Amino acid sequence: MTEFNLADLFESVVDAIPDSEALVAGEERLTYRQLDEGANRLAHVLAQRGIGPGDHVGLYMYNSRQHVEAFLAAFKLRAVPINVNYRYVADELAYLFGDSDLAALIADREFCPVLSALGDALDGIGTVLVVDDDSGESCEGLGALDYDTEVDAASPERDFAPRSADDHYILYTGGTTGMPKGVVWRHEDIFFAALSGGRPGGDPVSTPEELAAEYVPGDSLSMLVLPPLMHGAAQWSTLIGLFMGQRLVLNTQRRFEAEAMWRLVETESVFSLGIVGDAMGRPLIEAFEAMDPRPDVSSLFTVASGGAIWSDAVKARYRELLPNAMLVDAYGSSETGSQGVGLTADSGDEEGLPRFHMSEDHTVLDENLQPVEPGSGNRGHVARSGHIPLGYYGDEVKTAKTFVEVDGRRWVLQGDEATIEADGSITMFGRGSVCINTGGEKVFPEEVEAALKTHDAVFDAIVVGVPDDKWGEVVVGVVQPREGATPDAEEVIAAARTKVAGYKAPREIVLVDELVRSPAGKPDYKAARSVAVDRLGG
Repeated sequence: MTEFNLADLFESVVDAIPDSEALVAGEERLTYRQLDEGANRLAHVLAQRGIGPGDHVGLYMYNSRQHVEAFLAAFKLRAVPINVNYRYVADELAYLFGDSDLAALIADREFCPVLSALGDALDGIGTVLVVDDDSGESCEGLGALDYDTEVDAASPERDFAPRSADDHYILYTGGTTGMPKGVVWRHEDIFFAALSGGRPGGDPVSTPEELAAEYVPGDSLSMLVLPPLMHGAAQWSTLIGLFMGQRLVLNTQRRFEAEAMWRLVETESVFSLGIVGDAMGRPLIEAFEAMDPRPDVSSLFTVASGGAIWSDAVKARYRELLPNAMLVDAYGSSETGSQGVGLTADSGDEEGLPRFHMSEDHTVLDENLQPVEPGSGNRGHVARSGHIPLGYYGDEVKTAKTFVEVDGRRWVLQGDEATIEADGSITMFGRGSVCINTGGEKVFPEEVEAALKTHDAVFDAIVVGVPDDKWGEVVVGVVQPREGATPDAEEVIAAARTKVAGYKAPREIVLVDELVRSPAGKPDYKAARSVAVDRLGG
């Protein structure tokens, strides 16, 4: 093995620790050898159906053993797994299937009725494999094959063609606005940009052979993967865990049940827990506090949040109730990979603004694409060079706008507005695409959301801009109250004003039974804004 290819790297770990436990998915437990053989079998099934290098394979599934097998099987064939949001309705699926040029699709049986309604949108998808579940849904008319029947009959051997560091990995973004686009990475680039180069917290490996050289059979730690695997944070956590020889414990529930997750932490002696911001973090810690007796979570060393804001108020509860666990804010995006680790809020120049240490490949570029002087206080957009994506799949215009060349160096421009501090750390103000302009002042929702969630009666909040004749837009907080509470709007606004400047504080509060978030916990700003406009007549 001479190149950094994801399938090759996984197989090197399998060969080093074949009998160590790799995956716990509900009642199923697989060793590294068993997981590898299952992926080999599926790869042979797909190959017999004509799937090969560069072909796109859609994964329309909940978290499961089959989902992990499918992810790895595509890589083994030099094909490309495509993440499908299982909450999409027919029109959204038709868009995604067409945009991604799927050649094959693997889906849970539960989704067959939606697939049957797509009609022509399935044209071009030559193979459909269905993973059986307890739904009892009919897949008649789809020409679908049963996943486990086909896989069980296929060869478990590795007899695949050589692979390349240039093989593609594509992640469809679950963006906060508009329809998602596929971010195209080379295997080598995603390995170093998002997967820590095989050594989280340390220097990346310098050769592929180093990855599994020091692994000890049976010495694996447990990592609990809570988000859905169709989300980038969960995919990256899974691959990092496999490349480290860890035991992956999947959340296979259809609905998020916090108490059940703590029981998994206890029974599986989970060492590392990955969450997505407050959407997972808050119900988890509140459930833990209420459990009697509380489970033994003494094995838990790290709680890491990525993909969404993790507020200081929620982190404070973790520090109080889990004082021995290290809390980590991981910063990154589909276009940049994992970029940095957060500092505490009081280390920033402005209260409540997240601040991150990043590698030397990062900087802040101003509107003229020139680096912002560290410590100047001037703002620009976060930019990363080095191991970055090739661009967006099938979208040259968006690629040219996001991936730019400056003085012979290629950069990806992230949507976050920021400034660079004198020590090289980067203070974030928020995503420009959801920035609110009120009377000429910029307000970034994340900061105000964190302020709102410090109020005892507020369970969750999304902040949006609503059209206003005088100010252009006014700041509105769409709030999900804590169960049994009825927050007083003026009281909540007053509390927010103690955390942020007056112009940033919401002018109005709209109460909802439940906020709309993605399955991974990302805020749906479009849906929240629609609710606010409808209620307030903006």
